[in-house]
Amino acid sequence: MLRRKPTRLELKLDDIEEFESVRKELESRRKQRDEAEAAAAAAGGEEAAAIGALGAEHKSREQLINERIGYKPQPKAGGRTAHFGTFEF
Repeated sequence: MLRRKPTRLELKLDDIEEFESVRKELESRRKQRDEAEAAAAAAGGEEAAAIGALGAEHKSREQLINERIGYKPQPKAGGRTAHFGTFEF
C-alpha cells in the first residue's frame, strides 16, 4: 500500500455560513412538522387513525417496491405435510 502525506482540509467562512443556513432550514422544517403532529394529536382520536394510516402506507410502499423489482410473493401451500417431502421445516 502506498502511503502519502495527509491532505489538509481548510474550513472557509463561506462553508460555515452555508452549513448554518442549511442547519437552520432543517430545524425550521422539524419544528413545523412537530407542530403539525402536535396539532393532529391535540385534535383527539386522530392518533389511532394516523397509526393506521402509517400501516397502510407501509404496506403500499412494500407493494410498490415488490412491483418495481418484479417480486411477486406467493404464500407457501399446505401445512407440514406438504413440506415434509422436500425436508423444509
